[in-house]
Amino acid sequence: MRYSSVAATLAGASLASAHTIFVQLEANGVTNPVSYGIRTPSYDGPISDVSSNDVACNGGPNPTTPSDKIIDVKAGSTVNAIWRHTLTSGPDDVMDASHLGPTLAYLKKVDDATTDKGYGSGWFKIQHDGYNDGVWGTSKVIQNAGKQPIQIPDCLPDGQYLLRAEMIALHGAGASKGAQLYMECAQIKISGGSATKTPATYSLPGLYKQDDPGLLINIYSMSKDSKYIIPGPDPFTCAASGNEGSQPAPTSAPAPTTTAAPATPSSPSACTASQWAQCGGSGFTGCTTCASGLTCKKQNDYYSQCT
Repeated sequence: MRYSSVAATLAGASLASAHTIFVQLEANGVTNPVSYGIRTPSYDGPISDVSSNDVACNGGPNPTTPSDKIIDVKAGSTVNAIWRHTLTSGPDDVMDASHLGPTLAYLKKVDDATTDKGYGSGWFKIQHDGYNDGVWGTSKVIQNAGKQPIQIPDCLPDGQYLLRAEMIALHGAGASKGAQLYMECAQIKISGGSATKTPATYSLPGLYKQDDPGLLINIYSMSKDSKYIIPGPDPFTCAASGNEGSQPAPTSAPAPTTTAAPATPSSPSACTASQWAQCGGSGFTGCTTCASGLTCKKQNDYYSQCT
């Protein structure tokens, strides 16, 4: 089904379409099988604590399954990260349309993509899509049958990498840890690169802060013309200058290409969570009271949701 508006979604959505998983990678004209070369989780829930190691490649409340496969990718090509609500969902069941926010993609060069722990230093961004003319990056992925296009820079050294695809849902981001981060890591081998540039790298966790203006924000106060700061640095490009070298994670939001709309978050003690927003769970510190007419229902030990 296609969603024409958030209002329609809120009126008819169910829990079955709320979360999402990066399940497949389409590369070199081949759509690989579900979970092939991807550390897929057993649960489709989000990560809300950006200081957790799980923010790199998922895990923790969403235990991931290792893969011994590596996907060949040509430098300079565009791959598609394919998102689905579950491992068995089809292209019409990607993520609830109320889950508005940016899409992002990162790479990390590793010695062995099948065994690298994922979290830690070495990450650099290669793609992001935030809020433009009233349209969010996540909405574009939903409308594109779950496909998130990611261009692989052609100036990188050949070798094995982790490709981290991410979608961030901001419908509950008016309180700390209200943003829902969805991500998985694909294990890839890049070939055909010119090895002429070395990106600045960052650490995950460490790159994001809970109070980043792109993670602590009331999106319902935004207008079509509002500007939004996408979390993390600008994407690395082969044409840009000043990308060489390595640097620590920034202590504040990295310089974006746009300026932020004023965030108007509420404190957890005073705020209410909207429909489908998280309202409880182990370690959760956001809104625990649902909006009028809604009930906070436990899904598991780590996640409760307003329905």
